[in-house]
Amino acid sequence: MELRQLQYALQIAAEKNFSRAAEKLHIAQPSLSQQLSKLEKELGVLLFQRNTSSVELTHAGASFVSKASDILDAVELLKQEMSDISQLRKGKVIVGSMPITGSHLLPHVLPTFRENYPDIEITLLEDSSMNLEKLTASGKSDLSLLSLPLQEPSLSYIEIGEERIDLAVPKDHPLALRDPASSSQVRLEELAEESFVVLKKGQGFRKLTFDLCQAAGFEPKVVFESNNMETVQSLVATGMGITLVPRFIARAPSSEFVPVYLPIEDTPSRTLVIAYRKGRYLSGAAEAFIETFRTTIKEMSTEWEK
Repeated sequence: MELRQLQYALQIAAEKNFSRAAEKLHIAQPSLSQQLSKLEKELGVLLFQRNTSSVELTHAGASFVSKASDILDAVELLKQEMSDISQLRKGKVIVGSMPITGSHLLPHVLPTFRENYPDIEITLLEDSSMNLEKLTASGKSDLSLLSLPLQEPSLSYIEIGEERIDLAVPKDHPLALRDPASSSQVRLEELAEESFVVLKKGQGFRKLTFDLCQAAGFEPKVVFESNNMETVQSLVATGMGITLVPRFIARAPSSEFVPVYLPIEDTPSRTLVIAYRKGRYLSGAAEAFIETFRTTIKEMSTEWEK
């Protein structure tokens, strides 16, 4: 059994078609069919059920593909580890990021990383926090920028910083017009009767918003939902409701509709982390990226707290 045969079987399983699989593998279809037949003969089982319209995995094939995927992943991680040991500076890191959080943080991180490690390639993978956890757990991303708590038990994480959470309200909201001589901080309990604009399900910050409100003794009254935090802030700015916003995002709104940001009593925050699959070897390139991210976030927090 050869590693290339494992790769061939995985590609056939993914494409469910010999012609497309052969094209993706850059080999002739007869050669692909021959290698698969050789593998099946060696194993003594049929991996794929062929018919005129499609190719489907057998029960044995499904088990084989699952194990083959783990083996090839382990081989790739071994190559990375050996590369680090030989002190090669070249590398590649696939980084998952929540779109809005990443759009405000990565422009501060990536230029510094590129300057220090010009030969390391960074590939970005943007998705919701829920999907990023799954992608990281399955090995499709090396690292992912997320916030606690994580839902996926197969992930480990490294804390990179605390991000304060502010309240966003329309400019004519009573809280925005409150006498500055009174307390400048808003108690979450004051928001029990307010209308909230929040992120849709699957976004980690939505859960954090609900958790904070519930801890204050109420369920937020949701009037609008969006997949985009910029849209949420714009809706708040136009008077559609209020919302909670992470500080790094609140301080850099790109929309023409900008709400008023107010501090919250007891200064709630969220913990930003870099997550990775438990037991996964972190390459030197990945560790360098984590350290660059952590240093940059610390500098940003210090600057924005002034």
